Amino acid sequence: MFIKLYAIALPIFFIIDMLWLGFIAKNFYKNQIGFLMKSDINWTAAIIFYLLFIVGLVLFVIAPAVEKGMWTHALLFGALFGLITYATYDLTNLATLKDWPLVVTIVDLAWGATLGALVSVITYFIAEVL
Repeated sequence: MFIKLYAIALPIFFIIDMLWLGFIAKNFYKNQIGFLMKSDINWTAAIIFYLLFIVGLVLFVIAPAVEKGMWTHALLFGALFGLITYATYDLTNLATLKDWPLVVTIVDLAWGATLGALVSVITYFIAEVL
């Protein structure tokens, strides 16, 4: 079941996050932390994050939700997982980096919760059909 759920969740995560980073919030991050951003993305690091984030979502959120037959579990625990994982990055940056904007932390925490919830619920419903 893990492989099936992972195969469903990965492209969903990628599509949603690319819409966020590439279109919706592109200028937000550029305006807020452009002074910290590299001109060339380290795709290896980004891909490792995506792969690990999906492992966590599937193991800790989506598989238990499917086993319980509860989409609400996917929604709530997906949001919590996203919030906690994004908080690890953003609150550490807020604590340790000079001039890290509070607004970026707040937006990222909201985005992490939203992304985790969306990926979990969409994956849950697709898995139920397949």
